[in-house]
Amino acid sequence: MTRARWGAMAALLALLLGVSAVTFTARQRARPSPKPRLALLTSLPIILGEDFGLQDNGSPALTALSTHFKVTPISTTSAAELRDVRLLLMAQPTAQTPENLVALDDWVRDGGKVLLLADPLLEWPSKRPLGDPLRPPPMFTDTGLLAHWSLRLDAPDQRGPAVRILGGYRVLTDSPGALHGRCAIGADRLVADCKIGKGRAVIIADADLLNVGNLGAGAQDNLAAVAQELAQLASR
Repeated sequence: MTRARWGAMAALLALLLGVSAVTFTARQRARPSPKPRLALLTSLPIILGEDFGLQDNGSPALTALSTHFKVTPISTTSAAELRDVRLLLMAQPTAQTPENLVALDDWVRDGGKVLLLADPLLEWPSKRPLGDPLRPPPMFTDTGLLAHWSLRLDAPDQRGPAVRILGGYRVLTDSPGALHGRCAIGADRLVADCKIGKGRAVIIADADLLNVGNLGAGAQDNLAAVAQELAQLASR
């Protein structure tokens, strides 16, 4: 084989390798990045309905969250459950034990980030009777956590729908509370942003805003606002 033919073959091989490299790079760029993990602790029927039936496919809130995050339910804020978690959504959770509250506080101070929907007057409809342990608590069961974070959650003076600001959106809430304390608190008292150690806690004084099907047309931006708050929290 002549030197000229060797040169031509080498040039062709280099061209083919270059095309393959460009194609591989384009495929890598086109491949969607994995969704960040979002741990979810809630008493609300977000993942399954109250009947826990196989026909339940999750709520609109779960659908919206799953668009942006890989949602993983957890049952407590124990150190074991929080070990591999970096972002946590707590939506009207049941009361945690003192040990688990200490674990949650330690986790935040070590760099964890939590969005807590703490409703002092939950209006979410439930078929379960009052006192049923599977019914969401009618008020946020704060056993000292918010005070430890220099916050106070007040019940509303009046019941009923109210428009508030969340994540840059106007959202429709239902009997929202009011937050007071040393954290950065919005003008309408719905949201408190607390820097705690290496981590952060954002508290929202309403959980009914997740129940968009019950609130009606005025709640069309509610879930986008929650997703935006989570995205901002994760990036800080």
